[in-house]
Amino acid sequence: MQLLRYHITRENTIKQRRIDMGIQESLAKRRTYYNINKELPVAEADVIALVENTTELVPDAFNMKSARVIVATKEKQDALWDAIYDAFGGKVAREKIDSFKAGYGTLLYFYDEDVVKGLQEQFPLYAPNFPIWAQQANGMLQISIWTALRELNIGANLQHYNPVIDETVKKMFGVPDSWKLIAQMPFGGIAAEPQAKDKEDIKARVKVFN
Repeated sequence: MQLLRYHITRENTIKQRRIDMGIQESLAKRRTYYNINKELPVAEADVIALVENTTELVPDAFNMKSARVIVATKEKQDALWDAIYDAFGGKVAREKIDSFKAGYGTLLYFYDEDVVKGLQEQFPLYAPNFPIWAQQANGMLQISIWTALRELNIGANLQHYNPVIDETVKKMFGVPDSWKLIAQMPFGGIAAEPQAKDKEDIKARVKVFN
């Protein structure tokens, strides 16, 4: 019986290592892709399903479900980046904006402040933490979707033109005032791979104490 337990435990450990390696490999493939185009390697419906599933799966403190995502593609994708350029009054490089516009679409990440305020009122002891937790959950959602997109051979990058573009986005997409814009993620077909990363001395940032 003990031998059987040993083999089961060992097999489960090996399986877990394989799963962990898969996650590590996926994270390693996730890069900042600036050279993207409108040629998706999969159907748009697959991207939408990915975004919906990931948004449902990513945790949020107190099960807030605070994250909101808008998927802009086709004509809305082009109009979005033209409007972003206009919102800055020409004070951003047109070439840079056009590189984002060249993608198939853009994911707009928000969190709902009404949800956060509701929990602040319900749990006043933790009130200062709820906006922080909502930001943390949004960050987890962003990296999860970014990594999952790369698994579909889709490149993406992360931008932060908010708060300058907040009103522009609200008007364009009919966004409720309670939705706080956090980030923009242009995505599309991979036109070119980024340069290889230099290996850092990770021990300068990760400390182990026994």
